[in-house]
Amino acid sequence: MRAATAGEVQTVLGPVAPDLLGLVLPHEHILCDVTPPGIAASAGGQQVEINLENVHEIRYHWVCHYGNHILDDVTVAIEEVARFERAGGGAIVELTICGIKPNPAGLAEISRATGVPIVAGTGYYIEAHAGGFFTGCSVDQLAHKMIDGVKNGLGDSGVRAGIIGEIGVSDPWSSAEQRVMTAAVLAQQETGASINVHPGRQPFSPLEIVRFVRRLGGDPARLVISHLDRTLFDVASVARLLDDGCIAEWDFFGIESAYYPFADIDLPNDGQRLNLIQVLVSQGYGSRILISQDICTKTRLVRWGGHGYAHLIEAVLPMMRRKGFSETEITQITELTPRRLLTLV
Repeated sequence: MRAATAGEVQTVLGPVAPDLLGLVLPHEHILCDVTPPGIAASAGGQQVEINLENVHEIRYHWVCHYGNHILDDVTVAIEEVARFERAGGGAIVELTICGIKPNPAGLAEISRATGVPIVAGTGYYIEAHAGGFFTGCSVDQLAHKMIDGVKNGLGDSGVRAGIIGEIGVSDPWSSAEQRVMTAAVLAQQETGASINVHPGRQPFSPLEIVRFVRRLGGDPARLVISHLDRTLFDVASVARLLDDGCIAEWDFFGIESAYYPFADIDLPNDGQRLNLIQVLVSQGYGSRILISQDICTKTRLVRWGGHGYAHLIEAVLPMMRRKGFSETEITQITELTPRRLLTLV
């Protein structure tokens, strides 16, 4: 398979034309291990068995049960992604990178089996997970690895990445993570790919990242700041971020519990997310908004009682229409903006 060129989208099965993508989930995980450090050791390596009696407890306290964050069964993944395709889904962006156990060959197998185009990420997650891969590396070494992932393939898989990220930023942002972000900007300049960032949880982190990337010559219009569901909660704060030129992403759709294990905040539900987004759309920011689900636990898959990858289509889009979003606005958010960002320049 040849590498994609400018004007094309690089999927795990090769280049595709942007207008063939359809509805895109721009931030998901299909095969990953995002187990919080320390959980595996405390569990003695024994993965939890999910059943009807414990599924609520595991879904609610989703970081406390070893195995819930491990998605490694290709057969199950094919079933789950096929549900998305049958619901009318188009493409999935899979942002599992160094530190959370990417499996690019597995993604290619899933894409072949389901017919769903999958765009893989390249890069490094937060230092707590991925530090062993990057702490001692130079910026040039890190940039080379990301560039190689897009141009030649991820590791020895032969499967090429089509986006940079999700690049991890912690609280506080470590110097090693700043080197990774510098390398990501170099990789963007060399490959024409967009960057997706997992920001720190402090409210100042997203804007700090955008300005850091801008100073280095990166393109804010091709920079996605993820997880705003747990970072910024009012229109004015998001508008300030968007005025710096980046893309804002709400990607916790399907998480309807206010409980958040990593910070003292209350997560919004899907309706509250849409209420905030609708105001921003009315203010002219509709072309710089993305929505997704960031599935990375078993309890969010249909196999274990969750909503699955089709939730955005089956539940969120009808809610958007009920709230008064126009079809043009919905298409912009779910198709046109992700299509633009995935097209190499």
